Amino acid sequence: MSLSTQCDECGTRYHVPDERAGKRVKCKACGSIFQIRAADRPPPEEPSEYSEAGTPIYRHAPRQKGFTPVSGDTHSIEAISDHIEAHLGPVAGVFHELVSDLVHIDVHMVGPTEERPYHTLVTSGMSDLPMTVPEGAEAYRHAELSICLPEPWPLTQEAFADERNYWPIRWLKMLARLPHEYNTWLGWGHTVPNGDPPERFARNTKLCCALLLHPLLAPDDFQQLTMPDGRTVNFLALVPLYREEMEYKLKHGTEALLERFAEAEVNELLDVRRSNVCKARRGRP
Repeated sequence: MSLSTQCDECGTRYHVPDERAGKRVKCKACGSIFQIRAADRPPPEEPSEYSEAGTPIYRHAPRQKGFTPVSGDTHSIEAISDHIEAHLGPVAGVFHELVSDLVHIDVHMVGPTEERPYHTLVTSGMSDLPMTVPEGAEAYRHAELSICLPEPWPLTQEAFADERNYWPIRWLKMLARLPHEYNTWLGWGHTVPNGDPPERFARNTKLCCALLLHPLLAPDDFQQLTMPDGRTVNFLALVPLYREEMEYKLKHGTEALLERFAEAEVNELLDVRRSNVCKARRGRP
């Protein structure tokens, strides 16, 4: 296993084996000497309750951690960018985070092509710190997130002043930071509602919850990246849900919802007005 530490002088983050905790090292970025601190890893949060399908439900208490400024890990950013370009195409731009708390989250954008006629957005930085996973899930401690947006979707700073354009990026960044804020984790099949009860993400849609799945529109080789320090980064896709779809998943399980998704060809390519696959209709519960 590895732990995350950073230089006291310049904030450069490093991932090192656990056994190096307590040793003094020289920062490659600024040359200063700093001590590798043991990672503070509280035990996994206990579920607040369980759904009818038997999956745990967490209701997070208000965050206790104070603001912790960090800078990006250049080596991790480059490795993830190279991985994106190897499997999805050239990175056309990066939405850089100017002020970062706990982890530095950037969003890399791959533009539409003839083969992939939509934008693909992928985070970097979520995997800089390990998530607090339950016993047996250690292989999923590091993750990054993605979503696909239709080609006409406006992706400029000016357009982002309108929440109808910005909310997918906001949710990528929010979910990427969430596990590190609340000592929890995000993995395949996890759902996160926009509030309790959930409210729609923006005025242009009734979608109001997020489901995490393996990317359906990316090559299989994109799903995992082994970093130079040995970390395995798992890439997950954000699929926005209607409230009824989340409730169906909690009652019947993720696989049951995916069967309906397969029939309707639902995946991580966002359609703010797509059909609700769990909306009650005659002849079907």
